[in-house]
Amino acid sequence: MKINTVNQNNIEIAVVTSSEILIKDVQSALDFMATVAYETGCNRIILNKSALCEGFFHLSTKLAGEILQKFINYHVKIAIIGDFSVYSSKSLKDFIYESNSGKDIFFFPNEKQAIDKLSLV
Repeated sequence: MKINTVNQNNIEIAVVTSSEILIKDVQSALDFMATVAYETGCNRIILNKSALCEGFFHLSTKLAGEILQKFINYHVKIAIIGDFSVYSSKSLKDFIYESNSGKDIFFFPNEKQAIDKLSLV
């Protein structure tokens, strides 16, 4: 896991890249948030989608809801970046649309859009 920080509009954002899966369950999500907070002090995180287990994107597992609720509970805003067009699930597309309409959880195709959004909310 590699963590860089970006400052935009006087807001620090942690940009995390990883070639391995970092979040596979609720406990690993909590550990991830704690590590990022400890190392950067940031409560806004950008994470590549490949760092999430595939089960996250199958809403029937309820994993996405359980994990993202922890981010909300701990007041951590997160943007997940990557190509989500590979998923054909209408419920996932609706979930992404609703998340992007909110203030805490976002799904974007690239880091620039994620930084722009997280530096405004």
